[in-house]
Amino acid sequence: MSSTNYLAVRADWLGLNEEEVLDPGLRIVDAHHHFYERPAWTYLAEDFLDDARTGHHVVASVYVQAQTRYRANGPAALKPVGETEFVAEVARQHAAGVPEVAKAIVGHADLRLGAEVREVLEAHVHAGQGRFKGVRHLSTWDADASLVNPLSAAPRGLLMDKGYRQGVAQLAALGLSYDAWLFFHQLPELFDLAKAVPETPVVIDHCGGIVRIGAYDGVPSQVFETWLRGMRQLSELPNVYVKLGGLGMRINGFAFDKGAMPPTSHQLVDAWRPWMEPCIELFGAHRCMFESNFPVDKGSYSYATCWNAFKRLTSSAGADERRALFEGTASRVYRLA
Repeated sequence: MSSTNYLAVRADWLGLNEEEVLDPGLRIVDAHHHFYERPAWTYLAEDFLDDARTGHHVVASVYVQAQTRYRANGPAALKPVGETEFVAEVARQHAAGVPEVAKAIVGHADLRLGAEVREVLEAHVHAGQGRFKGVRHLSTWDADASLVNPLSAAPRGLLMDKGYRQGVAQLAALGLSYDAWLFFHQLPELFDLAKAVPETPVVIDHCGGIVRIGAYDGVPSQVFETWLRGMRQLSELPNVYVKLGGLGMRINGFAFDKGAMPPTSHQLVDAWRPWMEPCIELFGAHRCMFESNFPVDKGSYSYATCWNAFKRLTSSAGADERRALFEGTASRVYRLA
């Protein structure tokens, strides 16, 4: 697999680093992964299970929308319900296994429909067979269009759009959460939105959208300061949570994929600590959760190495904090029975 937006997954290269799994008994809910069925890139349930069963004790996962298996026919607004139908059936088939794949599903609905999105949300809930827990409608925007996946490009200021906000406001009544994927400079807009929907859990994906390539290459202190200011402001809102992970993407600029060898978990910790530790300090462990973001992050490191790094990062944390980060927060936010 290769594109300008994703790093190529190279199984042979990943195999050059095989670490012993740390603390194999620690229970994990992977708070964010996808199934892909795209040209030259397929990653479905068996592929995820192959990764999740490499030694860590992954007990369940949260599936997040990826434009997979939309309905081919019918009203455009309802086509994303096909993804929920597909994933819910996959989950049903693996319900007795470990991990319990897609125990929660976060789907897509066009929130710009405003109050009319209620019909779409109800269709997702019905299709989800009790697993549909939230919505993600991407809002990533930057003046440099090359930073944004063209499959999910958003207009500038989407989070401030009146119709979009009316759509987000429909979630609470159905007990649904809102996953936010945006770039670091958009965090103040998310603060304004999250403040307006205090009854809705708002989950910041991928540590808050760190971008360190393109126009942001060479200005690391500026990026960090802008990001930290936005995250600090958001931490003031009790309905906001953070997913720790997703830092193996091209836009993050860590260039893990450029090495002759894949990074070790020690190297990942060194790279991630300046970004993840402030999140935990600001929001607290009970509002943070670890995610693999597979298969996207698989271009940079293996599943086993990723979770080893999370375990090393939290080696000095107390048992309650680790339980929250690895399992508890995700279970609570996504209401995993």
